[in-house]
Amino acid sequence: MSSSTRHRLLAAAGIVTLSLLIPGTADAAPRPVRLLGEQLVPHNLQFQGTTVGGLSSVDFDPRTGGYVFISDDRSAINPARFYTAKFDVGANGVGPVTFTGTHPLLRPSGTPYPPLAKNDPAAPQNEQTIDPEELRVDPWTGHYTWSQEGDRLADQHLIQPSIREATRDGHYVRDLPLPANERMTPDAGPRRNYVLEGLAYTGFGTLLASEVEAPLLQDGPPPTPVSGALSRITLQSRFGHVLAQYAYPQEKLFAEPKPATGFADTGVSSMLAVNQADPTKFLMMERSFVTGVGNKVRIFEIDTTGATNVLNTPSLTAAKHVKPVKKRLLADLSALPLSTVDNIEGMTWGPALPSGERSLVLVSDNNFSASQVTQVVALAVPSERL
Repeated sequence: MSSSTRHRLLAAAGIVTLSLLIPGTADAAPRPVRLLGEQLVPHNLQFQGTTVGGLSSVDFDPRTGGYVFISDDRSAINPARFYTAKFDVGANGVGPVTFTGTHPLLRPSGTPYPPLAKNDPAAPQNEQTIDPEELRVDPWTGHYTWSQEGDRLADQHLIQPSIREATRDGHYVRDLPLPANERMTPDAGPRRNYVLEGLAYTGFGTLLASEVEAPLLQDGPPPTPVSGALSRITLQSRFGHVLAQYAYPQEKLFAEPKPATGFADTGVSSMLAVNQADPTKFLMMERSFVTGVGNKVRIFEIDTTGATNVLNTPSLTAAKHVKPVKKRLLADLSALPLSTVDNIEGMTWGPALPSGERSLVLVSDNNFSASQVTQVVALAVPSERL
């Protein structure tokens, strides 16, 4: 071997060795998503005349540096409402949660939404009872955009789901239009209690994405322990115009209930834009509960690039050649050292971390039950995982 050849081989070996030592190079494994910390909010905490609970979404508010939670109390305990709060998120974990305000969500008439027992079925849809699920801070106006699931009542009365805009003190601004296939009819549209949960701004606030928690009635059965299912993601202009829908492949149920007759369900409970400059990528939270087994919460990253626009597809079960969005697992919370994995339903980006990771803040909905917890969790997500 000539001296020049030996030098070239040694140089190449040095480059390979160096690439193994430098994080983020081609052959380096991505860092795992890790737990920063968690805080538990006291059960039935009393704040400004309300009972804190049912927190089904969380969003960071850049105008205050704090966070906004929506409660899914259907005005059964207190008027349907949202909360503002502050807590630190950083390399050392999550600080105590301090609530700073609460306001009821108001109808166009300026009054709180009624509980289901006092609902007037003859009233306009936007005056009837609501089932709040997700809330996002509008990056342009600072207003709150929030979704609610409506209801299918035993007497066949239908309360339609909606996406609405409210001022920062809860006053009604408008309803955004929904695609026709998300309107409830007796035999089509969303299932009861499996409607609009995921909501996310993208494109620097020019676009709004939403997700139906489970398949529409016309799109086939919900997931089972042996098979997944297809639900729908909708993309619309911030001004309301519906642009597209995509099929989202939900995971099958992670376990059989114990006993076999026990309750089990799964669905998409939150969505979040990965990067405001890229309206094709989102995080999707799939939250499952199986009697006798417990909760499983998984977060996936999806990409709508190349997916079929199914806005005008009547049924996903009957359609052929539908290409759903691409997805990959980002985190399974059961693999993290949490005190418990409860009914986690909301997520938002928190502050950037000195390590180059992004913090992801989660919240659980305790259903106002003493056997569950209101849990605020912070994860560190490496930038190379996104």
